[in-house]
Amino acid sequence: MLFWVFLVGGLAARYAAGRRLLGGALLVCVPLIDVVLLTATVLSVRDGAEPTVWHGLSAAYLGITVVYGHRTVRWADAKFARRFGGDAPAPRPKLYGRAAVADAWKSWFRFLLAYAISVGMIFGLVVLVGGLEEGAPLLVWLNPLTKVLVYSLIWPVVTTIWPGKAPESEPEPVRDRAGGGG
Repeated sequence: MLFWVFLVGGLAARYAAGRRLLGGALLVCVPLIDVVLLTATVLSVRDGAEPTVWHGLSAAYLGITVVYGHRTVRWADAKFARRFGGDAPAPRPKLYGRAAVADAWKSWFRFLLAYAISVGMIFGLVVLVGGLEEGAPLLVWLNPLTKVLVYSLIWPVVTTIWPGKAPESEPEPVRDRAGGGG
């Protein structure tokens, strides 16, 4: 939640309010939130708090934000720059053929990395609390994370089999002799 508060607050300050320095300072706090969350989770568990599903969620969340956080900030910055800063929209990539296949697999491997980080952090917490029996509530997050990993594999496989074709060029509009459009 704080990720989004600092992200939107920083971008709003930067573009909507014209306070670039304040916006930059708030945006610098976005990755620091991950460090604070990781520290709080580890300290909580290490100091004897009973591990809960929420500790597991923080580990899962951290793995995802480590991989996707920077991309999310760049995406949101471009949207705010367009909306409030007058920037032109970035051209959308036309993905078909080999480019579509490569993009689909890169996307899946990016999630695989987030999954690996999340699972590694979950098992790190399990070791910290003393083993599988004590850390069982943390392991609850392995199920949804693994399901997303497996189900998201469908897209690159389908894209590899049917990568799409280049769009046909649009024909020029036919004009009649009176100069009207067709």
